[in-house]
Amino acid sequence: MDFSAACSETTGGGYLYHAENNQVFVGLIIDLNYANLALSPFDEFQRMKSGLIAAQSVFDAITKGEAGTLLSSCKQDFKCSWLNRELKQIQAITYPKPYGILNFDKLSSVYLSNTHHDEDQPCLLQLADKNIPLTVNLPKFDEPAQRYCPAGEYEIIEEEAIRWFKIHPQNCIRCKACDIKDPSQNITRTVPEGGGGATYPNM
Repeated sequence: MDFSAACSETTGGGYLYHAENNQVFVGLIIDLNYANLALSPFDEFQRMKSGLIAAQSVFDAITKGEAGTLLSSCKQDFKCSWLNRELKQIQAITYPKPYGILNFDKLSSVYLSNTHHDEDQPCLLQLADKNIPLTVNLPKFDEPAQRYCPAGEYEIIEEEAIRWFKIHPQNCIRCKACDIKDPSQNITRTVPEGGGGATYPNM
């Protein structure tokens, strides 16, 4: 689905593939030019509202004997949904907790990608200034690395009134979102050693 009708500056789409053992792979694409830094693309996929609208449109067309026709109702239904209204707003977003049947948490999804890196290799994610995540990105943007990274590589940890910016490079799936989306352009993703990373064996 093209989101340009709902938000003129952000586009995206999705995909659906049939795979072996009656598996179906479905994905959501959100361009990294989105303006709301409270948005988490991974969590948007987990609640997948546009997919539900599209599925309902397909079901209605099949029920009416109109399979193979243009789903003209889909775009209008999307415009009337809460998702369309939300995409036009710049506000904090509360995401429901994944329940582990049809939607999952980030680390479970990283595990399914078969990501692996040598434990002793240098961190492939480099900060130009180690202070920026806490002194600039956190007060100004609530440190969006916690949300735009689909693999949960970045975390703000707070214990006994002490905060620090934690990087989990072993989770990296090499998507380069952090290299592109960091508002301070403070993160550089270097080339990892060896043949690590995500392999997606069933695709």
